[in-house]
Amino acid sequence: MSILVAGGAGYIGAHVVRLLLERGEDVVVVDDLSYGAASRVEGASLVTLDVADGEAEDALTDLMASRAVTAVVHFAARKQVGESVQRPAWYYQQNVGGLANMLVAMERSGVRQMIFSSSAAVYGMPPVEVVLEETECRPINPYGETKLIGEWMLADAQRAWGLRWVGLRYFNVAGAGWEDLGDMATLNLIPMVLERLAKGEAPKIFGTDYPTPDGTCIRDYIHVQDLAVAHVAALDTMVTGKEMTEHVFNVGTGQGSSVREVVSRVIAATGLNIVPEELERRAGDPPQLIGNPERIRAMLGWRAEHDLDDIVASAFAAWQADPDRPHFS
Repeated sequence: MSILVAGGAGYIGAHVVRLLLERGEDVVVVDDLSYGAASRVEGASLVTLDVADGEAEDALTDLMASRAVTAVVHFAARKQVGESVQRPAWYYQQNVGGLANMLVAMERSGVRQMIFSSSAAVYGMPPVEVVLEETECRPINPYGETKLIGEWMLADAQRAWGLRWVGLRYFNVAGAGWEDLGDMATLNLIPMVLERLAKGEAPKIFGTDYPTPDGTCIRDYIHVQDLAVAHVAALDTMVTGKEMTEHVFNVGTGQGSSVREVVSRVIAATGLNIVPEELERRAGDPPQLIGNPERIRAMLGWRAEHDLDDIVASAFAAWQADPDRPHFS
């Protein structure tokens, strides 16, 4: 009996894999290693595969059967908002196509449980300060659209062949649960700021004229370790056979921090004194996105344990521990 983690060698996936391994689970990781590394999932079986590939459906079916897979945790997806605006068809091919291959393989091999990595991007620009799961989903970029379609696909599979599923809509993920599992991709705000600071360059703030107190976007920042624990909590609840009356859950703190505030905290952590560069807005960025986490607290018993200071400190420690990063003196 094993758990298949698609995209498990990536930033978030590797944290979930490590938690599962630490408690003795048999874990199979499927990853194309485009944003991950095999060294991050030592102790798990690693199959190098792009789940969106035309051959993936058969390969996944055979893998699930041979390893007696009982549940899938699905992270495998492209996740850059700006890139999704520039390459929408490719994002649909990768994110929707990859999930479709996984679901067909699950149906064929009799695997009936999935934890799906969704996103707060499904909400778009909601007309409320804090979003509930019932808030209307109106994504404003192709990335968010692919995640919402993914939720629809899971709901359809539930009706068609009895899939049990949970979709976790998480917000801005950052930090590191272990120093060797920092964010490798430099696609999210904190590692982007650290990279520029390490080069002696000013970090960039995209958009300072949003309708927020300091003019920059406000986000709900969630520590990656808290997020990993949420995935495990969802998996544990599902395998008990408990009836799931709800399927989508916000994973956040319920608190917002502005881009300017986060950048300032990161600069302070490095001990440098550099003024950020202010630029025009990027396409597809909503002004504010904060999630109400009450549903996941009530139904899955989960709550965030780390704050923004923990996030920044752990991200900086992981950066300094990475031999491939330019270090701060």
